[in-house]
Amino acid sequence: MMKGKLRHVLTFSGLVIAGQSHAQHEHHHTDALSKMLVTAPLSTPVVDSRLDKDAIKAHQARTSDTASLLNAVAGMSVYQGGGAASLPFLRGFADDRLRIKVDGMDLISACANHMNPPLSYISPTRVSEIRVYSGIAPVSLGGDSIGGTIIANSADPEFADNAEEILQKGELSTYYRSNGDARGGSVSATLASERFSFRYDGAIAKANNYDAGAGFKPAGNTAVDRGALDADEVGSTAYETRNHALNLGFKLTNTQLLQLKFAHQDIPYQGWPNQRMDMVENRSNQLNLIYSGAFDWGLLEANLFHEKTHHKMQFGEDKQFMYGVAAGMPMETEGSNTGLSVKTEIPLNQRDLIRVGGDIQRYRLDDFWEASGGMMMAPNTFWNINNGERDRYGIYTEWEAQWNKKWLTLAGIRHETVNMDADTVQGYNEMMYGADAAVFNASDRNQTDSNFDFTLLARFTPDKTASYEFGYARKTRSPNLYERFAWSQHGMAMRMVNLVGDGNGYVGNTELDPEIAHTFSLTANWHDAAQESWQITFTPYISYVDDFIDAGRCAGAMGMMMGAVCTADNLTRQNDFVYLQYTNVNARLYGADLAGYKHLGHHQDWGRFDVRATLSFVRGENRETNDDLYNMMPLNARVVLAHEKNNWQNSIEWQLVDSKDRVNKERNEIKTSGYGLLHLRTSYRYKQAQFELGVENLFDKDYSHPLSGAYLGQGATMGTSIPWGVTVPGMGRSVYAGVTFSF
Repeated sequence: MMKGKLRHVLTFSGLVIAGQSHAQHEHHHTDALSKMLVTAPLSTPVVDSRLDKDAIKAHQARTSDTASLLNAVAGMSVYQGGGAASLPFLRGFADDRLRIKVDGMDLISACANHMNPPLSYISPTRVSEIRVYSGIAPVSLGGDSIGGTIIANSADPEFADNAEEILQKGELSTYYRSNGDARGGSVSATLASERFSFRYDGAIAKANNYDAGAGFKPAGNTAVDRGALDADEVGSTAYETRNHALNLGFKLTNTQLLQLKFAHQDIPYQGWPNQRMDMVENRSNQLNLIYSGAFDWGLLEANLFHEKTHHKMQFGEDKQFMYGVAAGMPMETEGSNTGLSVKTEIPLNQRDLIRVGGDIQRYRLDDFWEASGGMMMAPNTFWNINNGERDRYGIYTEWEAQWNKKWLTLAGIRHETVNMDADTVQGYNEMMYGADAAVFNASDRNQTDSNFDFTLLARFTPDKTASYEFGYARKTRSPNLYERFAWSQHGMAMRMVNLVGDGNGYVGNTELDPEIAHTFSLTANWHDAAQESWQITFTPYISYVDDFIDAGRCAGAMGMMMGAVCTADNLTRQNDFVYLQYTNVNARLYGADLAGYKHLGHHQDWGRFDVRATLSFVRGENRETNDDLYNMMPLNARVVLAHEKNNWQNSIEWQLVDSKDRVNKERNEIKTSGYGLLHLRTSYRYKQAQFELGVENLFDKDYSHPLSGAYLGQGATMGTSIPWGVTVPGMGRSVYAGVTFSF
């Protein structure tokens, strides 16, 4: 380790918690460019979590969901959803409130149910590194978010050592998981000269419905026109994914690198147990041009990308398909996302470093539902969002100063302009949807937000055994297209718009203001002088959010077929699904994360033993009504005993989650009970092969994750007959095995 370059590094069986120079925060390159990045003169005062390549490989046999790789990070959980598309939750903020970049691209979920979140576009086998900047992220890593920042990168290109050599390498892997009969595999191959590199990555994954730890519903037919499910079978959890990617690398000089990345995703189906619809197709194409250069004056990096998604929803195999003469409910979304980011890093002297950069993003969205028959869904195409526009222009500057050996500061300012608009809409027919469409079409839909972010951070290092970081951030996020432009107050249409998996129906609000979060955070880090034997990190934080985008029950509008909607009864309804409109409130979120590590010893015959643990707590409150915010993760902890000897690595993990009894009354959020899970894992490396074996949920515990949402995995999900009060149960015992061969 280079003193002064890496602040404090703690290895947790591949999970590295470290703070590094922002010059390294998104891309790592080879040769002279890599050396300049590694030896950047200053290091930013940001406590972040990093999963490196080895840590990610250790997870690949037991998950097909990239977001779930982050479960070991203190303060982080995931919203449960599709088997390969969960949503990250970090210190009370989730989904669009986090800035998530994949290979430098700001991806956007193109779906009324957010079934294709950013991290779902890259398979776990392709990820080389994930960095998490919790809470107070510098303005160079922020923008259009009020929580932290997550950066996922695929592998950088590799090159031959000299002109006479040709680099040839690759990797094959496969796995099987018993619960849900999950199976899959991946392949990567690299062919490179001294100046040119070609890499291919491919991955497939497939699974049936998984089983819970016990029966949670009656066995039998899921709907009048569907088959039967066992009492413990969780409906709408099957999936199949296919991912392909090419990376072409050109070493322009020893300090300049150009990459052209192309990625294609094809998902034939992915069930959703907490949504009324399922994904029946998701096709995405990404083209990403990346330039990195090191010069005498500093560093320059640029990304130019274009991504296009075609997404379809329909009722899957476990949800009723026919409603009278209406053959299902086809829903399609087309998203087009183009972006450019440019950033520079300029060392002025041994003390001062300046970063200047900017972002441009142009996003277009069409969300339309073709007629399927009957009185409610014919004869026209329903336009949920017609030519939705969301364009973002941002610029920032950041000053970092190393005043002396004990003090380091960071100050930054960022301005963003977010412009949103949408064309006129129509419903399936004039009788049921005409009034709502007329109100929306007459509204002022061209909205422009002028957003400012500020960050002030400082780090104090009194000696070799401690450091203290504290700071303040003002961060801003504008609403997404669904929060502003979903327009219909018809019950059936509202139930099809749901970003959080609670079973309720939602309508947008063109009058929404951007969210503004004021976050204060302190991190204390204590460790031994050599940073090898033990470490304790404690981070309390609090965020005051003005104009937090919550939801309130609507009243006074329609009460059509398929259930009453915005009526007086909706305002007082309990123990049932309700109808809501997005609205601004003032909110407060606060909590703390505690992480610890201890090296227990190293015996010549028995090997090395280590223990690590995390403890996280967060609470969110509506400051106007004192109601709890929706889907806050309760007190939770992880304790891992790790053992390593020669080529063997073994671990026992104990996961503890408290009951969720503070719930959002406005949404009739469902409470969950506390639980504890035990996981066993082992791996062995033999020459060029690595073998993985493990058991998740060893004792087949029956539980529901607090963020799992309402169970909508079977039955007549378009209507109102789905029973309220059942949460999506977690997966029961699952034995997994995997093998990876490198060549």
